[in-house]
Amino acid sequence: MTTQVIVLNGGSSSGKSGIARCLQAVLPDPWLALGTDTLVDAMPASMQASDDGIEFSADGEVVVGPEFRTLEAAWIAGVAAMARAGARVIVDEVFLGGPDSQERWRAALGGLGVLWVGVRCDGEIAAGREVARGDRIAGMAASQAELVHRGVVYDLEVDTGRAEALECARVIAGRVAGRAG
Repeated sequence: MTTQVIVLNGGSSSGKSGIARCLQAVLPDPWLALGTDTLVDAMPASMQASDDGIEFSADGEVVVGPEFRTLEAAWIAGVAAMARAGARVIVDEVFLGGPDSQERWRAALGGLGVLWVGVRCDGEIAAGREVARGDRIAGMAASQAELVHRGVVYDLEVDTGRAEALECARVIAGRVAGRAG
């Protein structure tokens, strides 16, 4: 089955967005890159100050409420609809709920060719990137580095602590080419 969706799952500052941009450069066809940050940025500011929305604790913990889950479900269904309509999509995700998060995506993407990619990065390396970025709450990268992978099943894993984003993207693109047709 041809790969229509690439799901990149990894913690904050693990390198998913860099890999997504590199994938867009190395894959032969145009791919849309959509991420959980896009979803959060699209939400009203009030959602980030509400128990119903998404909260970022001072220690980096992320807590989501029922209104966030409602909008997230619509987001996931919309991304799946774009893929069904012919768009190739790279999803930049953080599975805070581990296998439950993956299952929400798996259900929505049913019948589509999906490549599940774990983007790993040592927590200390991700924490250093987090500081350099300056746009993340300190502690988020370290707390998510392993958490987001527990119980999640992948077709492929890459490690951005051991390889640059472009090298990781080439490995993923090779897998996409091998699954095409």
